[in-house]
Amino acid sequence: MWRAGTVSPRSRSSTTIWVYRLGDGRLDRRLRQLVRQMDAGFWESIPLACQDWASTKAVYRFFSNERVDKEEILRGHFDATRHRFAASDGPILMLHDTTEFSWQRRRAEAVGFTTKVSRGKDKFSRDRIYTVCGLMMHSSLVVTTDGLPLGMAVVKFWNRMKFKGTAALKRKVNPTRVPIEGKESMRRLANLRQSTELLGEAARCVHICDREGDI
Repeated sequence: MWRAGTVSPRSRSSTTIWVYRLGDGRLDRRLRQLVRQMDAGFWESIPLACQDWASTKAVYRFFSNERVDKEEILRGHFDATRHRFAASDGPILMLHDTTEFSWQRRRAEAVGFTTKVSRGKDKFSRDRIYTVCGLMMHSSLVVTTDGLPLGMAVVKFWNRMKFKGTAALKRKVNPTRVPIEGKESMRRLANLRQSTELLGEAARCVHICDREGDI
């Protein structure tokens, strides 16, 4: 079931949060505490938001727990977005875009990679290729025509190891013959469908993408 609670962050006025029950009392308590910490430490890293090492380790253990599903956590936010959408009137803008998160890692396999970039030439005039480690997030933000954000409708995470070899395949065959399910562009169709299904009123939704959305 869903429950709404009210917290009072140091830097902002009271905020209503939606927390999904994960089926375990200890995980539920940790999730509620984590939401309060991150809400009070808005834009801070996990260690800064948690303030001490014991709380920081507890958060990392929570995220590494196999019983914790990000979809279950996000579902509470999506449900709140749907309620705000239902309480609004008129057309709603659906802003679809991709964000890249990068980290410094010695081995890309730890988190995956987002792209490869050239760092100039070596003494033999060969390109020095650097692999950027990280994740990609494609999100769909629901906004009123007055610019008021109502929340996220869909969030997808992935890294490009999942689509490794797709670009090379396009050089061998006609790109139109590569199934859309095997391309990163599939995320745009998936987000469009899921966001429309969540809100339930397709006639009110105006979907806005960048040029990749031309597919």
